[in-house]
Amino acid sequence: MRDDPDLRASRLASSARSMARKLAMQALYRVQLNDGPWQDLVQEFSAEEGMDKADGEYFRELVSGICAARPALDSELSAFMDRSPEHLDPIEHAVLLIGAYELKSRPEVPFRVVINEGVNLAKRFGATDGHKFVNAVLDRAARTLRPHEH
Repeated sequence: MRDDPDLRASRLASSARSMARKLAMQALYRVQLNDGPWQDLVQEFSAEEGMDKADGEYFRELVSGICAARPALDSELSAFMDRSPEHLDPIEHAVLLIGAYELKSRPEVPFRVVINEGVNLAKRFGATDGHKFVNAVLDRAARTLRPHEH
């Protein structure tokens, strides 16, 4: 059976976006520990391992968009959590910022993909049960921000 070229291209694009999210999570983690301009993050992470497999444009959009909108995103996330964003684990906070940004700014990305990607990042890099928290918060956010998709 031959592999469909369109399906292969779609899988590559999906994988490149996943890598962009992973690198954006790492950049957002870094900026929480040592604040600085988003441009410095993009430059710093341009040579990071895996960037050659990432959707660089999507990475840049995530980092620049989230850094610019972080206070507003944190405010919105607060409505879906039982604690304030400054009390979150930095990994979970970074993952939630990415999810909130995508839910608000990238309507072409299905909410289930946003949640799944966030949960996968939290499972891989976050605290033991952090993925459960991320799942619950992003699910609540999706119901409010994308009610037409539920």
